[in-house]
Amino acid sequence: MTMHFSVLASGSTGNAFYVETEDHSFLVDAGLSGKQMEALFSEIGRDMSKLSGILVTHEHSDHIKGLGVVARRYNLPIYANDNTWQAMERSIGEIPLEQKFTFGMEQVKTFGSLEIESFGVSHDAAEPMFYIFHQGDKKIALITDTGYVSDRMKGMISNADVYIFESNHDVGMLRMGKYPWSVKRRILSDVGHVCNEDAAIAMSEVAGDKTKRIYLAHLSLDNNMKDLARMSVEQTLQSRGIAIGEQFSLYDTDPKKPTELVSV
Repeated sequence: MTMHFSVLASGSTGNAFYVETEDHSFLVDAGLSGKQMEALFSEIGRDMSKLSGILVTHEHSDHIKGLGVVARRYNLPIYANDNTWQAMERSIGEIPLEQKFTFGMEQVKTFGSLEIESFGVSHDAAEPMFYIFHQGDKKIALITDTGYVSDRMKGMISNADVYIFESNHDVGMLRMGKYPWSVKRRILSDVGHVCNEDAAIAMSEVAGDKTKRIYLAHLSLDNNMKDLARMSVEQTLQSRGIAIGEQFSLYDTDPKKPTELVSV
């Protein structure tokens, strides 16, 4: 049994994640236009029409921009919790009833050999939640869009083989940047986004002997850079006794280019 995955796009301008097993495949979020989503799938050699469904994390536009278009075009089931459904219905347009499914908070759904587990995060959305993918003893954890990583979250995502982990901003860049103070305060709050250093601290507390890959995700276009995020995370991990490349490796994500399709 093998899972394959790709971070199709990640950042302030749009987010999408793909995961497949031998018999099922899912898209998490469709935060880019339908045309852009099709181009990303083409780049990894996959066909959107063969998806088993789309899992939604929350209703912010960088996660659902192309959701309605893609779901209607390819007749795909959409899974979200009730509060997220209510919050996003006007934004995504009409979805046929037979394509609407509820995926509750801290619920597990089974699709063949794939188990998908949802968990809550701390973000300024109706009921934001992310997902853990299990196949046998393999585990992929997806966690972005959270102001902090609670002990409960850490317990649920601990010792995954792969993490797609938010490393949203550099605090210095954010404080000195062009955003109005109200936006800065929101990003820095407990319902905003995790900074590079706090992300690394959380990584050090959840990574285990199985962990091999951590993808730095949802980088701010204005308040972070790939090299800065990687340097900050590496330095913080090293200060906590973790040497990158020995236990696990760090990988970049991109707002416009998918990561290589990798097996777990």
